[in-house]
Amino acid sequence: MGIEDMNVGKSKRARVALSAFAIGALGAGVVVAAPWSTPSTSTEASIELVSTATCYDMVSIAIGGRGDTPREGVKWLTTPEGERLPAAMSGDYSSDWIDQAVRAPNNGNVVPDSYAAVYVEYPADLASYENAVQTGVTNSQTIMRTISASCPKTRFAIVGYSEGADVARRTAMEVGNQVASADGTYGIVDPNQVVGVVIFADAGRVAGEGPFPGAENPFSNPDGFDTRYQNGNNAIPGQGALPGTSGGFGALDGRVASFCSDGDLTCALPANTSLIHLAANVGRQVNADALQNENLNPATGADLALALGRIAVNAFNDIASQPNWMQSDETFLDVLIKVSEPGYKPGTVTTPVSAKVDGEQEPIETGQMVDMVYLPQKIFKEITGFISSNQNTIPVVMNDPYGLTLAPGSGHHFDYWRDADAANGKPLTSVQYAAAWLTQLAEQANRGEPVKTKEVQEKAGRAAVETIVAPVTTSATTTPKATTTTPATPSPIVTTTVPVVPAPVTTAETPAPAVVATTPECTIPVEGETPVEGAPPVCVTATETAAESVVPTTTEVVPAP
Repeated sequence: MGIEDMNVGKSKRARVALSAFAIGALGAGVVVAAPWSTPSTSTEASIELVSTATCYDMVSIAIGGRGDTPREGVKWLTTPEGERLPAAMSGDYSSDWIDQAVRAPNNGNVVPDSYAAVYVEYPADLASYENAVQTGVTNSQTIMRTISASCPKTRFAIVGYSEGADVARRTAMEVGNQVASADGTYGIVDPNQVVGVVIFADAGRVAGEGPFPGAENPFSNPDGFDTRYQNGNNAIPGQGALPGTSGGFGALDGRVASFCSDGDLTCALPANTSLIHLAANVGRQVNADALQNENLNPATGADLALALGRIAVNAFNDIASQPNWMQSDETFLDVLIKVSEPGYKPGTVTTPVSAKVDGEQEPIETGQMVDMVYLPQKIFKEITGFISSNQNTIPVVMNDPYGLTLAPGSGHHFDYWRDADAANGKPLTSVQYAAAWLTQLAEQANRGEPVKTKEVQEKAGRAAVETIVAPVTTSATTTPKATTTTPATPSPIVTTTVPVVPAPVTTAETPAPAVVATTPECTIPVEGETPVEGAPPVCVTATETAAESVVPTTTEVVPAP
């Protein structure tokens, strides 16, 4: 069943659930999901296997949305030893959504067999959102690690849409924020091997963020790709529906494209919608698929009650662990949002329990008396905080968040294939732009061009500067008098940081030093640079800069007799 048929049949039930569930907990849970699309498989799919022993210059790791993932019957990717991997080559599985981007380099743009795309297998459902996403992250990393073990020169792009966008973000964050081990290796892959990350409908998007986080031009283009995405530098309003998944990309900053459409509540949820944020967190902890398909019944109701009960207990325990909570500005709604994050770790209760003396309750302690003094002020903060943090909740709910985002033909969750606006400085759709960028990255990988990351360029610049300004020094000694035989005593080394100095003045007693032309070996390799196969190593040496500057020297100082 295609996406159009699915959405037409279920949109009414989703709206009913929205009305029944006070502020739209179910609706928000559905909104953070991807549309359900039917997996399509190659007609040639069989028990034949494709091995990672076949190396490519670049491989795109493609992660589809809800239901858009390889299933049984496809031709699975395997290790060279024949072990099945959770992935299928794009020739054996296709996606109606991501194919337009990840298959673009193979459309006559790069040398045949130099580029490939693989689709990650993961649950891709809402039966347990966190489990599905984390499985996708683990599988994506396994695939990259396995390919890299067989083909260490292969470069990667990571591409995800909707639920797969969450997988792509978390995968990229973990890759980019790795710390190398003592021997210089990484647990997943070297971050420099990941040359591009494309995220459509990023639920972890930060408010005010441009489409290219960490880039020199965050609203225009990723680093190293000169084609402009759009004119202007206005951010899409709102933020991702799952701000708890936000974070920096570390070494991958500048190599990330995070596209968000205005009106797509997965990535552009308006500010001051705390209840919807809470509902989205609840949706991540229940079987939202069952709720959407069956509405509330004894089974789904019990599942929902269990999740809400767990959140409530964690909220009261968190408050109890803060002796001064009554004096703080944190509201109960703030606490509920905090503890409803799936990764929340319950704190330890530190508030002492009142003891009984001779079978009677001990009088109220001083601290508790203080809390009672702050009670009226706390109640006032709760009321004002609730109102201010939910100013946009009712407008969003009244405008049908499900229809606004996922409605067939008009939902903003599908704008990425139709959001070109040439008249206003946006000539390509988001998907077309991603396709052009991935194509350039594949062409560069095919030609063996060095990965021009910011880190590599900065290291190269520092190495060049250090070589240019590093002086060659000689010891300045005091010339003894003609009648003395005492050995000369060396004075401290004289150094200079001026790169160009006049030729040294020589005397009969201090002849000019002989200049011996030598060609030293490459002694300062530029870290991270990968030259074209067969070419000499990319490096900076002292002789490379000799023509540009005169190496400063020191001269002996002859004191007056």
